[in-house]
Amino acid sequence: MASSSLPFSSLAQFKTSYSFSSSSMAFSFPSFNSSLGSSKSAFLQRGFSLKLQNSASFLSKTRSFGVFARAATEKTIHDYTVKDIDGKDVPLSKFKGKILLIVNVASKCGLTSSNYTELSHIYEKYKTQGLEILAFPCNQFGGQEPASNPEIKQFACTRFKAEFPIFDKVDVNGPNTAPIYQFLKSSAGGFLGDLIKWNFEKFLVDKNGKVVERYPPTTSPFQIEKDIQKLLAA
Repeated sequence: MASSSLPFSSLAQFKTSYSFSSSSMAFSFPSFNSSLGSSKSAFLQRGFSLKLQNSASFLSKTRSFGVFARAATEKTIHDYTVKDIDGKDVPLSKFKGKILLIVNVASKCGLTSSNYTELSHIYEKYKTQGLEILAFPCNQFGGQEPASNPEIKQFACTRFKAEFPIFDKVDVNGPNTAPIYQFLKSSAGGFLGDLIKWNFEKFLVDKNGKVVERYPPTTSPFQIEKDIQKLLAA
């Protein structure tokens, strides 16, 4: 009966002939006699075939992802519907052809007085030229927008004479982020979208509904005026 153990020379050959490819998951083993040659060849061919199939699958998924990414970027602000501060649906397609300045607002922030004052001034100056300011109350930063929608509306309209549209209170970060803010952040903040930093962060949107600029909370509305003028003139 033949021994089950391998000769030393065969064992050495086995060690040097064994190979493994993590990228294709294809294994190859040595043949210990000519009768296994065809088996080895078939195995290697099968491994090569698997590698090609995996590569084709990867490329197919990559192409599919590319199509999805392009479809996502083709969206505009006009594809969204939001609720206003009175709870009514507002399709943002009504603002086609308008320049939009979108800002998350709060009533009890250190930036509240200056921002509301300047926003009202900018709106009054350019609303007849095609500017709209869309304000979205948010209570995620220091709990500085705790009031109800009616109270927020009265505060903005009475104290600051705000005439621009104010919408339903939303989340701008986290798992409950409003879809419009998911879009804004993905358009101007990387693949996953950078977090909104604080109250009064601003997005400037062109007439076609595309985000063209994003400004931190410390950028005042007056500092954005030149950018607004350029878009209005375009």
